[in-house]
Amino acid sequence: MSAPEYKFEKLTDTIYVCASSDHRFGTDAFLLADFSQYRQKDKVCDLGTGCGIIPLIMQKYRPPQVTYAVDIQEGAIEQLKLGIEHSQTTGIIPVCVDLKELWEDAPRGMLDLVTCNPPYKVVGAGFESAIDAQRIARHEIMCTIDDVCAAAEKLLKFGGRLCVCNRPERLSDVIFAMKSNNIEPKRIRFVSKNPDEAPWLFLIEGKKGSKPFMKVEPQLYIRSGEGFSEELQKIYDTGKESL
Repeated sequence: MSAPEYKFEKLTDTIYVCASSDHRFGTDAFLLADFSQYRQKDKVCDLGTGCGIIPLIMQKYRPPQVTYAVDIQEGAIEQLKLGIEHSQTTGIIPVCVDLKELWEDAPRGMLDLVTCNPPYKVVGAGFESAIDAQRIARHEIMCTIDDVCAAAEKLLKFGGRLCVCNRPERLSDVIFAMKSNNIEPKRIRFVSKNPDEAPWLFLIEGKKGSKPFMKVEPQLYIRSGEGFSEELQKIYDTGKESL
């Protein structure tokens, strides 16, 4: 199999993402990075980082002090490293490892925030790509949402936050996985393409060891009239002329 062709996508004048047909990114990564409300003092881990889009988005403005970017696929980590080489970044640590096992010197119980844009589909649901990297990204082949929450629970300090996104049909699975791993859902936001359409995505935050109480935030709309909504344009402030 031939190596994938790389393309460097501009986030800002000093930050570039290395994308390919194997490991690319979409709007959901920008929405999740924004929803996570990361802080400059935070110690962060992005599970299933792919090309590293979420850690690189976080570099745009007051980046976290450290961000572990974890993926089981060597090709994904290679693309992240190429993105870092072409960018001015600080504190991103690429880690090629199975999140179900973590790594030898993983910062267990030390992190403020874990993010994950996980595979949305269970194995056997929907069309499965013939390309292994795409199948792993879209279907729960290498890890499930429960695996993600279990890894986050190991990494987060008490009160630390896990932020994930997923399709609405997986909402009960995500909430169950969080609560089963001592992570209490605290904040949720649904995303629709238009005001008259049902949500196609949700963003959810859980806190390790917290008490039950979940805030439902106002719905986010992708489009407004003939173009993108004002809120999405602010979230997507990447230096691109168009999306």
